[in-house]
Amino acid sequence: METPLSPLEFARRSRRLYPDREAVVDGDVRLSYEQFLARCDRWSDRLQKLGVAAGDRVAYIAPNTHSQLESFYAVPQLAAVLVPINYRLTADDFVYIVNHSGAKVLCVHSDHLDAVDGIRDQLPTVEQYVNLDGPQRDGWLDYEAELERSDGQFTRPPEIQESTLLTINYTSGTTARPKGVMITHRNAYLNTVGTLIHLAIRIDDRYLWTLPMFHANGWTFVWTVTAVGGIHICLPKVEPARVFDLVRKERATWLCAAPTVLIGLANASPEVRGEVPRGVHVVTAGAAPAAATIERMEGELGWEITQVYGLTETAPFITVCEPRPEHDKLSPADRAVIKARTGVELITSGELKVVDEAGAEVAHDGKSMGEIVVRGNVVMEGYYNDPEATAAAIKDGWFHSGDAAVVHPDGFAEIRDRIKDVIISGGENISSVEVEGTLLRHPAIQEVAVVGMADERWGEAPHAFVVLKPGQSATEEELIGFTREKLAHFKAPKVVHFVPELPKTATGKIQKFVLRGGAAAIARQ
Repeated sequence: METPLSPLEFARRSRRLYPDREAVVDGDVRLSYEQFLARCDRWSDRLQKLGVAAGDRVAYIAPNTHSQLESFYAVPQLAAVLVPINYRLTADDFVYIVNHSGAKVLCVHSDHLDAVDGIRDQLPTVEQYVNLDGPQRDGWLDYEAELERSDGQFTRPPEIQESTLLTINYTSGTTARPKGVMITHRNAYLNTVGTLIHLAIRIDDRYLWTLPMFHANGWTFVWTVTAVGGIHICLPKVEPARVFDLVRKERATWLCAAPTVLIGLANASPEVRGEVPRGVHVVTAGAAPAAATIERMEGELGWEITQVYGLTETAPFITVCEPRPEHDKLSPADRAVIKARTGVELITSGELKVVDEAGAEVAHDGKSMGEIVVRGNVVMEGYYNDPEATAAAIKDGWFHSGDAAVVHPDGFAEIRDRIKDVIISGGENISSVEVEGTLLRHPAIQEVAVVGMADERWGEAPHAFVVLKPGQSATEEELIGFTREKLAHFKAPKVVHFVPELPKTATGKIQKFVLRGGAAAIARQ
């Protein structure tokens, strides 16, 4: 007997086993598993009565609220397709994504109602607009009022298949139009199971939503937490003071965060931190975290950091920096270096290799660099309505990540750069990630990005863009000398630019193409 693999199965199980256990905390709203999933059923019923059928797309523009969380169950259980949109994008981006996905219903948080009202005449596929919260508004259905009208008795579609499309997640589109990554029920199910195998999340854990739910489906934690009967603690806006406050008040035990968020937490003042509970588990991904940041988080806060790696196209996790007994014998600094590595395949993610330009696997010597390619059950179905981009990314049965990495003798991969960001200076390959990690050990530096820029003598040379900590100072000569003490001299930045902030995408990734454009490009951001 076979039943299709779907993350909806996790909701069925938790509702049966834990109906009275707390499931969701969102400010003053507290929902048990029965209440939470009953709301999902009622919204499924209302969507069905609004004309949403299998295969139709339902888009959301919302931060981390309970209504956004409900979308990851209410929409898929109709065999419809959820399109969680990055709410930090521009109105023009909203127009493109909604139209490209062909969304039939658009659900919007009150913070973005005005922006959407300004573009409604440009959204021909949208038949219904839903106001997720706040006061009623003409031309918008009221989400809570619609739920009140329903008894939750929707007509379940024929059996959902593993290959049924679950979500379309749009990439951040830093240099081109966003691409719609098609994730199936099987992709999400297996990623969730792999996460639970490698991360010891349990029924008594309380997960704080510091990671946007729209970002690769919250790295599938929208289903992972539910699978174990844990508690979702919603956080619409990430601010260090609010994070530390909720960790204390709601006794949060797990959270996910990109390295930029970790840096903000690590550099928070004692007044902002307050009394910090120890033992919080933090999962980080989205960019290679610096060993210095990991060392500070673990040493100063007593939080445990685990790095994972993946892409929206891989649902998203494909590696985890798994702890091994031999790591316990290392000093905190040396252990942080290991923890900053990309790691090894998850049991469920499939096969990962690092290959050279000819497609041959590189030597596992920690030096030979190539591109990460993967194949397996978590790799996307393809890019929505974009066969050319799909063919460019998936070649000969392997998904090409665009990430340059080495593999150490112990099998741990370590990302050195995006292939397009590797600096070639005088014939030598320089990893910007390695230089950034070194500079972040300087006590005055809060954030840094290193890029290659044109150089008459060397072809290109590393330039560092540095954000200093408040009240700290440093000179260009000091930072160049600091790097030369720790790395081969050719890797040291030739120029240091001091900037008030680094340009980032809406998901917190540093936009190195802007930095390569020079000061004028930075000023335009």
